[in-house]
Amino acid sequence: MKLIIVDDHAMVRAGVTAQLTQLRPSLEFVAEAGTVDEAIAVLTSTPCDVVLLDVHLPGGSGGGGAEVARTVRAELGDCAPRFLALSVSDAAEDVVAVIRAGARGYVTKAVSATELLEAIDRVDAGDAAFSPRLAGFVLDAFGTASEDIAQRDEELDRLSAREQEVMRLIARGFTYKEVAAELFISIKTVESHVSAVLRKLQLSNRYELSRWAAARGID
Repeated sequence: MKLIIVDDHAMVRAGVTAQLTQLRPSLEFVAEAGTVDEAIAVLTSTPCDVVLLDVHLPGGSGGGGAEVARTVRAELGDCAPRFLALSVSDAAEDVVAVIRAGARGYVTKAVSATELLEAIDRVDAGDAAFSPRLAGFVLDAFGTASEDIAQRDEELDRLSAREQEVMRLIARGFTYKEVAAELFISIKTVESHVSAVLRKLQLSNRYELSRWAAARGID
């Protein structure tokens, strides 16, 4: 498994790398980054399987780890790596923001190296991974506790990163023209993405799409 670690503290990057590779020597840390801008540059040019992503990062437009995940997924689409947030913060707003941006899991830096490795394996396999207390934040933000997060990820995974962006804007009530302006693409391209989204989700029109997104807490 190839990993990239994004954290603004060099000692954290070194410590995590050392502990994980000691537990599993086959892990390969192929790169690291310490800012939003560095992370985007590295992740869009260096293939990897899983990214360990800090939530609070300097640089970019101030969006931290969520900005990194959102930008990289938009640029790489289906080729984007899976993101696992690794942060000292256990604030609900941080958890929800980075999950909305596309991360598959969120664990705090209080976890052991063994627990972190287990979370990495889950994310690499396409499952969700959360520190126990944090899962409740995600359930509250994205739907009722009876819904399965991994299943919802599976539905969203039918869509490319760009299709997800278009879907979210359409669900908010944007017109095709407004979506085109927001994403700097043509109206024809927006129409093409919407058609693909409706087909993949087996929906008939944008109104059904809006209801589908609302039912899942997607905005």
